[in-house]
Amino acid sequence: MATKRTNILVYSGNGSTVESVRHCLYSLRRLLSPTYAVITVSGDAIIKEPWTASCALLVFPGGADLGYCRTLNGQGNQRIGQYVERGGVYLGFCAGGYYGSKRCEFQVGDKKLEVIGNRELAFYPGTCRGCAFSGFVYHSEAGTRATQIQTSKAALTKGSVPDVFRTYYNGGGVFVDAPKFKDKGVEVIASFKDRLDVDAGEGSACAVYCKVGEGAALLTSTHPEFSAVNLDPDIGIPGFEEVVKALKEDEQQRTDFLKACLLKMGLQVNHEQTAIPSLSQLHLSSAVVSDTAQLLETLQELITMQNGEEYMKDENDTFHLEKPSRWSLGSIANALPNATKNESKKSENEDLEDQDKIIDYDKIVKRLIIHEKDQPESKDTPYFNHQAFFANLKHYETLLRESDGTFGKNLLYGEVVTSTNTMLEKNTQILRRLPTGFTATATVQVAGRGRGTNVWVSPPGSLIFSTVIRHSMSLMPQAPVVFLQYLAALAIVEGIKTYDRGYDRMPVRLKWPNDIFAADPTDPTGKTFVKIGGILVNSHYSASEYLCVVGIGLNTTNASPTTSLNALSPPSPFTLEKLLARVLTRFSAFYARFVRTGFDRYFQDLYYAHWLHSEQIVTLEAEGGIRARIKGITTDWGLLRAEELGWEDRPTGKVLTLQSDSNSFDFFKGLIKRKV
Repeated sequence: MATKRTNILVYSGNGSTVESVRHCLYSLRRLLSPTYAVITVSGDAIIKEPWTASCALLVFPGGADLGYCRTLNGQGNQRIGQYVERGGVYLGFCAGGYYGSKRCEFQVGDKKLEVIGNRELAFYPGTCRGCAFSGFVYHSEAGTRATQIQTSKAALTKGSVPDVFRTYYNGGGVFVDAPKFKDKGVEVIASFKDRLDVDAGEGSACAVYCKVGEGAALLTSTHPEFSAVNLDPDIGIPGFEEVVKALKEDEQQRTDFLKACLLKMGLQVNHEQTAIPSLSQLHLSSAVVSDTAQLLETLQELITMQNGEEYMKDENDTFHLEKPSRWSLGSIANALPNATKNESKKSENEDLEDQDKIIDYDKIVKRLIIHEKDQPESKDTPYFNHQAFFANLKHYETLLRESDGTFGKNLLYGEVVTSTNTMLEKNTQILRRLPTGFTATATVQVAGRGRGTNVWVSPPGSLIFSTVIRHSMSLMPQAPVVFLQYLAALAIVEGIKTYDRGYDRMPVRLKWPNDIFAADPTDPTGKTFVKIGGILVNSHYSASEYLCVVGIGLNTTNASPTTSLNALSPPSPFTLEKLLARVLTRFSAFYARFVRTGFDRYFQDLYYAHWLHSEQIVTLEAEGGIRARIKGITTDWGLLRAEELGWEDRPTGKVLTLQSDSNSFDFFKGLIKRKV
């Protein structure tokens, strides 16, 4: 089996700066979404998680490379090196460029700033020497300049490549004698045009492409990922306003150069930049219309009045409560003709969102439309038909033998949201007042969350939702909360296979503990499986119960980033509304049985019927590389159960149990690695 590389991992651990990481995420997401998931990765995850199989590009941003060394020297760098040698790609900006070179020489002779030493990765076989230009100050724009660089169209053969342009520079080095390493697989892709303040040897390379085994590394001293729109010219540093102005003038060339670099590394790049979507209104409704008012009553003590408007503020988000088809006084003022400058002033939200730049979505007040008298009409939510969802929910509930009918009864929907999981799990005061089965769903997520280094890209066409479960502590001896992830996985697969007649042969399977895989429709042998969905369960313990939020993402009608259910030739195409209703009713039935019977033989047989691991032989890295055969999961705490194998793969009689939170399962390599 094989997996597609769909993750772009941006290092955000020790040594990186928040601003550099944010600039990376901003530019790479605009150019690479939705084909790839552009997410951050910690040093611990690089060392302990099985990230290499799904990683299309590993990015090291600006910062201080000594921090990178302290965290990753040894095992971490060994994994990065092996990843690149075996076909992976490394992209280093500024500090990431120093870090990817064989030797780093930074501010030699300056007692306060000097950094000299060899580096373990050594993708560039020479020295990166800096600062290329004097004046650098840590955590400041004082040494920033819009430096001119000359590109090499002989090296950058794809895309629209500018000849010369200005790009953001702050502390980067020059790749010394870069042309001399041509015979070692080094190509100079750009050079400084301005006079340098350090000895560059032959040439003045500011960006190099290095062939490394079956993979490659692209290192750049400048910051082509920094967009001028995200730089504040009014920070009080002399000359910085002119720097930003120059960068704005060459914004298109910067983007074209970055695109050409990504194409050089073999990535699929958008022809047009993906616009940053604005958050939409949220709609709260219920299967029984009057239930919305009852739900609102439970939240009443959190609601405050400000200037005649209702607000609900919690730890992570603030919600502005509105009624359907009602304008706020501020909206009316903005619509009046001949309004004064103050009267027509845009709201804070519009100021935050209208500019195409890095957005802190947590600061934006979310508009929440309360539907107390009817369900949302299609004109209000054109990408989600509430009537179809609630009708299918009612239909599927009539088919169930055991269910309390609460899952999906109350629904929160937004066309564009931050994250359904975040809105529920991070707002604990609201969460404590929500009933079991309360569900939040969306068409697009702009700040989705995943388990470990895994994230789910959520473009239009993905089924995205999160459901609340209040699991009493008294149930733990018989029904441990850890099994919720298994119930959710079963609900997804069973929901797909019982969607309607003829869907029982849909080629979807489970990967332990909670990923959804499907047969790759591009492989005629049917032996290749790709991930199409994932599950994230977060829980809080409060007042003798676990408050759990079960988040689910499932590729349904979209083709990217891997494949989708509708690409698997179902009898008729899936619709998001009907599939959500089916998965929720299966989840409801499974949970109702689970609290009564625990994870009994019925659940075990069902789980094993759908999973990929029966009798799979794996290597247990944390146990000295011993081989073991997967036998199942334990019925007490859901641990993976494996029997040790000895000579000629004969059982030794020893049985091992492995936790999902303490071990990473690289299914495609048959490797289980312990998280330390």
